[in-house]
Amino acid sequence: QVLLVESGGGLVQAGGSLRLSCAASGRTFGSYAMGWFRQAPGKEREFVAAISWSGGSTDYADSVKGRFTISRDKFKNTVYLQMNSLKPEDTAVYYCVADISFRTVVAGEGSWGQGTQVTVSS
Repeated sequence: QVLLVESGGGLVQAGGSLRLSCAASGRTFGSYAMGWFRQAPGKEREFVAAISWSGGSTDYADSVKGRFTISRDKFKNTVYLQMNSLKPEDTAVYYCVADISFRTVVAGEGSWGQGTQVTVSS
């Protein structure tokens, strides 16, 4: 089990940028694949991005490709989501997820953080 704490959310104008962070506890952070999901009001939680334990593999939802970048810092036990060219439709609560399996993370299963709110104004 890994404990995840997200931060970095906030209010930003359309076209702006934010960087979300997800700090993980536990000595085995380097063994976990990590990912980001989001949930907008009245909608189901959806996949945003994932990164393998090594950082060598990443995956993105089509809606964020070219705008968002996922990365990880093993020394800081932290995964990041750099979000550029933000749109009002990116408004959602963003959640961090972790699991040993990359596929499991992409499928939306594993250990979850509490979420951080991102609001993009038009």
